[in-house]
Amino acid sequence: MTDATGPDAAPGAVEIPGAVEIRGAVELPARREALTLRTADGLDLVAELALPVGREPVATMVALHPLPTHGGFMDSHIIRKAAARLPALADLAVLRFNFRGVTSPHGTSAGEFGDGVDEQHDLAAALDLVAARGLPNPWLVGWSFGTEVVLKYGLRHPIVGAILLSPPLHRATDAEVAAWAGSGKRLVAVVPELDDFLRPEEAREQFRSVPELEFVAVAGGRHLWVGEAQTSRVLTEIVARLNPAALPLPTTYSR
Repeated sequence: MTDATGPDAAPGAVEIPGAVEIRGAVELPARREALTLRTADGLDLVAELALPVGREPVATMVALHPLPTHGGFMDSHIIRKAAARLPALADLAVLRFNFRGVTSPHGTSAGEFGDGVDEQHDLAAALDLVAARGLPNPWLVGWSFGTEVVLKYGLRHPIVGAILLSPPLHRATDAEVAAWAGSGKRLVAVVPELDDFLRPEEAREQFRSVPELEFVAVAGGRHLWVGEAQTSRVLTEIVARLNPAALPLPTTYSR
């Protein structure tokens, strides 16, 4: 296990007249496309794909949001800010979607909450879109409940790796976690010091079966990553894996 330590809710865009500080609801330029993902069991899911303007992406982030029964959706702030910033700042494609039965400002996905089981079809539909569009170097980025879907079903798909933000390890079994060892797919766990469900010391023990795991303990971090400092840290950890040449991320943007 490799240790690494280092450095709201409405999706409305903020106009960028010139140089602007990158924080909060600022939405940087991107090619944004509203999509419908069709699952193998016949459901339509609300989705959005954000791409860099005037150039091709170097990697693809597929975002899996927090627990729907506790307010998680594709517009949860870390995922929304990744889609708002990273196409412009790091040349990333960002695909985000509402799991089945979830409503957000972007709309409502069909179906009902599947408790982390039926959502395997939602993940597959997202990665089918990635393949159909020829999007490069796909990574899964799960947050809280989204990490459970990643751990349980991510190995079925042709991905470079996965990033787990605030993994609770409530649904993924020991065997499902251990299956990542030797898989050839990178696995990164970003664990807040003050997490409500799984803190770094316990997380290290529970991920011990994956010796190649990149473990990031975030001092002062909390499960919901509230505040610009924590948002910046999470986005930096994502870019460090998907396109490290784009670091450090700027704090201002000019057209």
